[in-house]
Amino acid sequence: MYRNKTFNRKKVMIVFVAVFFIMMFLIGRLVYLMIFCSEYYGNKAENLHERERDIKAARGKLLDANGTVLATNKSVCTISVIHNQMEEPEKVIAMLVKELGISEETARKRVEKVSSIERVKTNVAKETGDAIRAYGLSGVKVDEDYKRYYPYGTLASKVLGFTGADNQGILGLEVKYDEYLQGTNGKILTLTDARGIEIENAGESRLEPVNGYDLCLSLDYNIQMYCEQAAKKVCTKKSADSVSVIVMNPQNGELMAMVNYPEFDLNNPFTLAGDNGEAVSAEEKQNLLNKMWRNQCISDTYEPGSTFKIITAAAALEEGVVKLDDAFFCPGYKIVEDRRIRCARTTGHGAETFETGIMNSCNPVFMELGERLGAENFVGYFKQFGLLSKTNIDLPGEAGTIMHKTENIGPVELATISFGQSFQITPIQLVTTVSSIINGGTRVTPHFGVRILDKDKETVRELKYDDGKQIVSEETSRTMQALLESVVSEGSGKNAKIEGYHIGGKTATSQTLPRSANKYISSFIGFAPADNPQILGMCVIYNPQGVYYGGTIAAPVIRDIFDNIFPYLGIEKDVEMQYTN
Repeated sequence: MYRNKTFNRKKVMIVFVAVFFIMMFLIGRLVYLMIFCSEYYGNKAENLHERERDIKAARGKLLDANGTVLATNKSVCTISVIHNQMEEPEKVIAMLVKELGISEETARKRVEKVSSIERVKTNVAKETGDAIRAYGLSGVKVDEDYKRYYPYGTLASKVLGFTGADNQGILGLEVKYDEYLQGTNGKILTLTDARGIEIENAGESRLEPVNGYDLCLSLDYNIQMYCEQAAKKVCTKKSADSVSVIVMNPQNGELMAMVNYPEFDLNNPFTLAGDNGEAVSAEEKQNLLNKMWRNQCISDTYEPGSTFKIITAAAALEEGVVKLDDAFFCPGYKIVEDRRIRCARTTGHGAETFETGIMNSCNPVFMELGERLGAENFVGYFKQFGLLSKTNIDLPGEAGTIMHKTENIGPVELATISFGQSFQITPIQLVTTVSSIINGGTRVTPHFGVRILDKDKETVRELKYDDGKQIVSEETSRTMQALLESVVSEGSGKNAKIEGYHIGGKTATSQTLPRSANKYISSFIGFAPADNPQILGMCVIYNPQGVYYGGTIAAPVIRDIFDNIFPYLGIEKDVEMQYTN
């Protein structure tokens, strides 16, 4: 009996102690939550009774080299409805139909949806937003917003790119520099009761937005505009599929213009150019849009043809396998293995030197240079010149060079590569490599971005690029300057000649695949002054009708562009030639 009482007392004590510790734990927990975590849970409770609306940050501007605004923002409005606050839903529906031009079905769906806030339409004109605000209907919210606006419509469309409905970059420089341009959105916080109805006289709290930085570009509005006019003119005249033009400073890689004609309207980027109202599937429309947005200068590869002879000549000079007075003979063809590979001049050029071979753009001369270099050596120069890597231009979507593996380059492939066939590169790669050969031999990185600016136009960041690798000697560079000047002054590029200026350059006419289609690409690349290049331009005409020779139709385009922009850039006439130290 006594033993049982003692046992019961122990059990009671154990239960008491357990309950005591549990109570102490709960009290401690309550103290912790009420004192130490009061701010945290207070904020959470407040958030449950706060309605949040975004205030869009103004996206940074795109500025050309002279400060001209190429992309800015328009003030627009976002219209939203709050179901729990509406007192006259039918009036709200009628107003939305009238002012926004939406169907009654759409308006009713938005108004009757039970949610904290329902967005009806974005990018509404400010005048319309003000008109909606004037109705004074409860439950209707008109919030400030921004829409991207391009003052010059189609200008440099495939370079600048555009933004989506959320003002984030989708294409071109807009997406490449999105982190600098987009800014940080602000917020409007409104107190509500448990039913989600805003508390009268509670006011609003605002978290102000931080606007994006501006981006200063090397692109020059005036040069871009003239290049687009020149591209449109030749495209129309020759009924070509498209025309590309690039203008660059060969000393530092700064791009002054990049044209891909036809361009598209940046303010209506989802409207197909030349849309005739024909119904197309969503998939087909997207494919057509992708084609319309495509920047051929960086995303499309092609066989460069004779403009590539600049690279072959530079490699041969650098390797020491040719001298200016080396003798060659052109009968109009060269037999390589079992193939007869023709020269552009089927009757032949006869006896000629290396120098005259370049002036004549003679294929047999360059096939001989390719043979002297050898496949392995030639591929080595491809690597040295940067041709097997991307240029790293500050635009998305750059394509790489399509080239044979070294072990697959036989005598025939080597011969055709030497004059720019049987492999493919992008126009920007060719422009970059040629610039690097004629600027003293330093590899440059092509780019548009120059500096990031704040709202006070103060520089936040200077944009740097990976330049400085020596790809050819200064001697080889000077020799190429002189050789290419003779091409324009006396050779196949004479249609690019401008009286009083020393211009270097090279023509090309290449055939697209399949050869049976008889489609051609005409091109010309030129630079000036020849002995100290300050500007380099390239024109590529895709599938011109009628006469298709590069020297006949592409060279005059660059001549006309240069003739107009030389005075603008301060490049003077009668510059004394200086090819030696």
